[in-house]
This record gives sequence, C-alpha cells and structure tokens, in this order.
Amino acid sequence: MKKISLFLLILLLVLTVGCGNQVTEEEETSLLDQNWEQIKKQAEGSKVNFYMWGGNRTINHWVDTYVASQLKEKYNVELNRVPMGPDDYLNKLLGEKQVGKTDGSIDLLWINGENFKTARENDLLWGPFVEKLPNYEKYLDTDADKNTTDFGEPTKGYEAPYSRAQFVFVYDQAKVENVPQNYEELIAWIKEHPGKFTYPAPPDFTGSAFVRHVIYRETGGYEQYYDMTKEEVREAIQPAMEKLAELEPYLWRKGETYPATIAQMDNMFTDGEVWMSMGYDPSKATSKIKKGNYPDTARTFVLEKGTISNTNFLAIPFNATHKAAALVAANFLESFEAQYSKYNPDNWGALPVFSYDKLNQEQKSQLDELDLGKATLSQETLDEHSVPELPADIVPIIEEEWKEVVGQ
Repeated sequence: MKKISLFLLILLLVLTVGCGNQVTEEEETSLLDQNWEQIKKQAEGSKVNFYMWGGNRTINHWVDTYVASQLKEKYNVELNRVPMGPDDYLNKLLGEKQVGKTDGSIDLLWINGENFKTARENDLLWGPFVEKLPNYEKYLDTDADKNTTDFGEPTKGYEAPYSRAQFVFVYDQAKVENVPQNYEELIAWIKEHPGKFTYPAPPDFTGSAFVRHVIYRETGGYEQYYDMTKEEVREAIQPAMEKLAELEPYLWRKGETYPATIAQMDNMFTDGEVWMSMGYDPSKATSKIKKGNYPDTARTFVLEKGTISNTNFLAIPFNATHKAAALVAANFLESFEAQYSKYNPDNWGALPVFSYDKLNQEQKSQLDELDLGKATLSQETLDEHSVPELPADIVPIIEEEWKEVVGQ
C-alpha cells in the first residue's frame, strides 16, 4: 500500500511539474508578444543575474555601481553580477539542458565569438529578442554586419550588441622614436630592435589576435577565409606561420618562450623588458597610465590597413528565470546614457555600439566633448582602421597550427 501511494505521489509530482513547465513556456512565448510597457511592468521587483567574465576590476566596478544603481532607480530591477567565464557558464547551461532544468540561475550573459556559436548550436539561448529592445532600433545601425554577425556567425536576433573592442598596439614614446605605420614597418622595427617585442602565446585571446593580423597581411586579406574548409585554412595560413617562426630570433628571449597572458606582457612593458604591448581595449593605455600601471609616455597606434575589431554581445539563456528583467537590463545597456558612461575612460573606456548618425545634437555634442585621454585614439581613427574578425570556428585551427609550427 505504501509502495502504491509513493508511486502515485511521484506521478502527481511529475504531472504537476509538467503542467508548470507548459505554463512557463506559454508565458515565455507571450513575453515577446507584449509591448515594452508590459515587459517593464513584469520586470519590476525582479533580480537579474548577469553572468560575465570578471577579470577586470574597472569593468566590475562599473557594473556593480553605475549599472546596478541605474537599473534599481529607473526600473526597480536588482542586478546581481556573477563572475564566471564562458567555458564555465556554457558547461553549466549544457548540464541544465541535459537534465531539463527550466528555472535557471543565469538571466543574462556577456558573450561573443566561439562561445556564441557553441551556445546556438546547442540551443542554449532564448530568442530572438533583440527587436523587442527599443534602444536597439533607436541608437544602433540595425543593418551593419558588426551588429548582426558575431565572428562571421549571424546573430539572428539572439544577441544584443553591448560593446565594441578593437586591437591596438601600445608603445613607449620615450623609447620608440619611429612608430610603425603599417605591417611592413612593424616587422622591420621588430628586427631592428631584437628582444624588445613579443606577444602572448595563443590561445591567449590577445596573442591569438596578433597572429591573425600576421595572417591577414601575409596571405592576402581575410575575405578568403569565410568560404574555406578546415584543411584549406591550414594550408592557406602556412606563410604566416613561417613568418612568425622567422621572427622568433628577434623576439624577447629569442622566442624560446612567450608570455602566457597579456597581463604578464603588460608587466614586462611596464618594467621596460619590452617596448611594446597590445590589447583589445583602445583606452587601455590611458586607463593604465591613470592607475600608475603604465609609464606616462605610453601611447597607442593602429596599422595603416587596419586592426581587428569585434562586437561583444548580451544573450539570454534558454531557461532564464527572469527574462523580462533581462530584457530591461539589455535595453538599458544599449541606451546612449549607458554607452556614453561606458565610453568615458574614467569609468571603463570601451567603444560604444551606437551609431553617431542616430544621435541628437545634444548627444553628439556631449560625445564630441568627452576627453578620451592622451593615449587613446579617436573613434573616427579607429573606425577608419578597422577590419573584421575571422569566423569563430577557424580560430582554434589557427591556434593549433601556431602551436605546431611556432610554439614548440
């Protein structure tokens, strides 16, 4: 009798959970049918768990203070930043997908590149939602590839542009007299100043990007790589791998070892071991000068034919518990107010995602008057010297070939 009762209890629980899931799915579907005022109303009093890489104190502080206070004040939404890298949160979502967990703890993700591709291929994201965000239509160029593709992968409305990054070189003007203007001059400078240049070993994100710049210049551009098979990619990039191997005797410690991370390389730059560094943050040098982590003579430059830029995005997991609050948070982060605050080097210094042409005159004036700092290039200069990323799925191939040909 007890066994029968236990069986009935389990059956009742299963049916109850099943019905509950069905209602939740209907509510989620109807959320995208609601107008923005209804979505804001539903978000009131909610908490949005924002999972993001937490390795930068400046970014963390901006999110914890400015973003959190604005969301609470304007929308009565509590922001909870959770520091977690993409590998970990993707594994978490994959695990929850496998066990059918519908009330996930992640509401909003900071994501891009290979991680977005992985998430989409495994149905880990909810959407498409981006067209529900009023600020997306109001401030962004909705036809631009930089806003609708992610490392060559169409976003299809499952990501909202959050910030832009562009690769820059950092140099010490007290030591570097003639700043390289193009790739050829950079290679010549490296050979003329043995031991004063290096780059982080891939798969470090920044080091991997430097390798891609060499690929662009040594193999005739980037366009060809969008239609290649993996084996064709391996063959096509060999001239770049040979160039990198050729450079090794001129690198720091003659290329026998490489910095493991960009943080290690920055320390070497500060100590004068190398005279150049690099990074994906155009305001990096200005920020580090202010903190006393770079010499006051640090400056940045880009190459004549461009440096790699990309957009990073916000996404909502398939099982986010507070989807309305996630939409409200994503919309705020795309506002002029938030993007301007983020662009201010006193706060973060990251490039905004809005289109200058969509701003009103007051906003344009506010932007034009913003002091970016003596070591930061203008947005106009960066835009004029920008090239796109390669497809996300060939980046691991490049890193494997670097390890095989160069890294040994």
